[in-house]
Amino acid sequence: MAKIIRSQRANTSSVRSAPKKKPAKAARLLPKRGAKKAAKKAAKRTVKPKPWTSEEVYEAFDRFRKANPEPKGELEHLNPYTLLVAVVLSAQATDAGVNKATRALFAVADTPEKMLELGEDRVRDYIKTIGLYRNKAKNVIALSQKLIAEFGGEVPRTRAEIESLPGAGRKTANVVLNMAFGEHTMAVDTHVFRVGNRTGLAPGKTPLEVELGLEKVIPTEFMLHAHHWLILHGRYTCLARGPRCEVCLINDLCRWPEKTV
Repeated sequence: MAKIIRSQRANTSSVRSAPKKKPAKAARLLPKRGAKKAAKKAAKRTVKPKPWTSEEVYEAFDRFRKANPEPKGELEHLNPYTLLVAVVLSAQATDAGVNKATRALFAVADTPEKMLELGEDRVRDYIKTIGLYRNKAKNVIALSQKLIAEFGGEVPRTRAEIESLPGAGRKTANVVLNMAFGEHTMAVDTHVFRVGNRTGLAPGKTPLEVELGLEKVIPTEFMLHAHHWLILHGRYTCLARGPRCEVCLINDLCRWPEKTV
């Protein structure tokens, strides 16, 4: 019996100490290969592109000007007030969607006084196809009231005053100042933010950083139309998904490491 017990213990010990099988060679290599690819991608992201020279910036905007000498914003409006309302309504919405709603609205209410007469409920009915329309209707009425009470029914001509209006932020102020009053402002929406970062023209972590970066590098002679050129470029060429590098006017200047040409 003692011999049998010792034999069983020996067998158990041999099972416990049996070496683990090594994974197949190909399987062992997979994590390493994946890690190398991830490291390469990370390196591409962390390497800062070479800043544009002033000559390159001039060349880029000169090409934009030659291709489209008088770019226009795509939001339809009748006057500075309707432009202000349209920009407020365009937050998280497309210009085409806003235009579809405001054509009928502006036909009956193209001044703050007429908008107040229309009332919030009816404004809401006109713009109900636009995202966040309930809150936007409140803002349109509130900003109309403030324009009448504090600015004589006119759209103010300073950034701070426009930003004080309900529903209006820095981008709204920049668009209105540029399009209504010819100021050299840079409105940074998602398209301009993407183009500024992707091309390396004015990289920044926030819209304000990109705005200030663009204002710093773009020559004065291009500033009146610069934000329109960049918006249109981002909307129709430098797309968020599937950018059309093959038809890009500035693909030879662009610093994006993943461009397709």
